Amino acid sequence: MDAEELDREFDNGEDITPYLDLTKTRRPNREQRRVNADFPTWMVDALDREAGRLGVTRQSIIKVWIAEQPEKVSGAPWCPPRGQRPLPLIGQLRLSAV
Repeated sequence: MDAEELDREFDNGEDITPYLDLTKTRRPNREQRRVNADFPTWMVDALDREAGRLGVTRQSIIKVWIAEQPEKVSGAPWCPPRGQRPLPLIGQLRLSAV
């Protein structure tokens, strides 16, 4: 299949994925890196309570909280790398050791 035929099928809304090699695809600026952190038990419990209240995972709570910090500190909103959307914010997180 030549490029013009591929373009034509794509423009007509046809599925062109059988013609693509998807074995090495990646999403630019979406690569993830694993980070390990140790938290006190009371903090993990507070994170779990808030996650349960909002119906999200503990990891989501931590990501949102970290993403909100630059704006709180500098007043400037956090901007992800070009082409990447920011994390959806769940709202103001209030964690307590209660």
